[in-house]
Amino acid sequence: MFQSLGVIMVAAGVMYLFIPHDESAAPVQAKDYRVELLTAQRAAPYPVLAPEGLGADWKATVVSYKREKGDAWQLGFLSPDTQYVAIHQSTAAPGKYVPEVTHEAKNTGKTQTVAGQVWQRWEGPKYDALVRAEGGSTTVVTGTASFERLAEMAGSLKPHKA
Repeated sequence: MFQSLGVIMVAAGVMYLFIPHDESAAPVQAKDYRVELLTAQRAAPYPVLAPEGLGADWKATVVSYKREKGDAWQLGFLSPDTQYVAIHQSTAAPGKYVPEVTHEAKNTGKTQTVAGQVWQRWEGPKYDALVRAEGGSTTVVTGTASFERLAEMAGSLKPHKA
């Protein structure tokens, strides 16, 4: 038994030496989402929201537009304090859509005004969110970030329609 354990330890040591593990490397590569934004702008029946004026320390990590899923637009970011913040928009029913993209967050009944617009505050076990429904679409700014970071993102959103 001790010989087997010794062989396993030697194998683990060799793997550790030969598998690259650079802790100083950037773990997340920023995505360029301009093409997907143009696609969503042309296809969506609502003005697609995207941030303007955020610092370079916000890194886009996730982008998608799915017409077959309620014209769902998603744009995710890693915030400067390495928390996840995402914008979700869809024409799907808010009662089902919001809990889905927030991982079961619940409406707190509270509101928050950001850049002159009133947003509902939702809190959940994984993600918190700011939610607005208008013009036949629902916008959700959600993630692991604080409400201050979510509000920063919500305040930077500008409508785009191609």
